[in-house]
Amino acid sequence: MAFVKTEVQGAVEIITIDRPKALNALNPEVLADLKAAFEAVDQETIRCIVLTGEGDKSFVAGADIGSMSTMTKAEGEAFGKLGNDVFLMIESFPIPVIAAVNGFALGGGNELAMSCDIRICSDNAVFGQPEVGLGITPGFGGTQRLARLVGMGMAKQLVYSALNIKADEAYRIGLVNAVYPQAELMENVLKLAGKIAKNAPIAVRNCKKAINNGISLPIEKAVEVEEKLFGACFETHDQQEGMACFLSREKPKPKAVFTNN
Repeated sequence: MAFVKTEVQGAVEIITIDRPKALNALNPEVLADLKAAFEAVDQETIRCIVLTGEGDKSFVAGADIGSMSTMTKAEGEAFGKLGNDVFLMIESFPIPVIAAVNGFALGGGNELAMSCDIRICSDNAVFGQPEVGLGITPGFGGTQRLARLVGMGMAKQLVYSALNIKADEAYRIGLVNAVYPQAELMENVLKLAGKIAKNAPIAVRNCKKAINNGISLPIEKAVEVEEKLFGACFETHDQQEGMACFLSREKPKPKAVFTNN
């Protein structure tokens, strides 16, 4: 993979988009590498993923304008599908994904961050969907995920105006979960990732599935999704160990390898 690098720290894997001279902008090659990186994750041992961009200026500054400038209608639609396929894979990936947003997260960068479960950013981060200023719409889910995260009115304002917002405003409207000084970003992200990784993996994965699958359903259908995933946790090692240790006041010992039993 020429544009993405990976590093494993215990049960946490860090996936870094490594194209700093272009502010980690997305083109078909970067998206292909990102897809390959997620496909290569060892889902039996990794319990949380941190996704970030190389350098301290940019998470992902957007899609590569040079790459898009000469596209035909068909090529533009195909590029949108490529991005959406990768981002949907990340959104539905069984393991929780935290976006460590270290600078610009514009256009495709904001859309990539929104496909992650949790967004933590540095105090120099900038978010926005500037596409209408380029004569196009957001193409990687920006018109859909932004409204789900911050509400329709705020999403329309940001998309229609192509207005960029800073980290404190992104936190205020609920786009990000927390803001830290640049030098402290990864330390705090990895601390959170470690906390997630220590919990029972089957339960964490089922929680992600329940939230993702239930959010767009009527509540009576959504709770059915939860019921099934709740029930699926029973008779697993982690449930038996966790509850036995709670009753005996000992520390649980989740299996090092993910299994369904």
